[in-house]
Amino acid sequence: MSSGQNRQDISVGLEVDIVQKHHQRTNELTNGFVRRILTKSSTHPHGIKVQLETGEVGRVKHIYSED
Repeated sequence: MSSGQNRQDISVGLEVDIVQKHHQRTNELTNGFVRRILTKSSTHPHGIKVQLETGEVGRVKHIYSED
């Protein structure tokens, strides 16, 4: 697993863990597959913002290997 601070490490269909806005205090993770990448900049210190296939939006905390 790697962190989700670099946009180049994230692609549509990749399995990730995100933290949704309302879970930032507890750091509760939500697992899913990327539908859309919402952050336009190449990096973000809190994680790249994505939308999962389930429609949930949050910042990537962990990226699972494509293997």
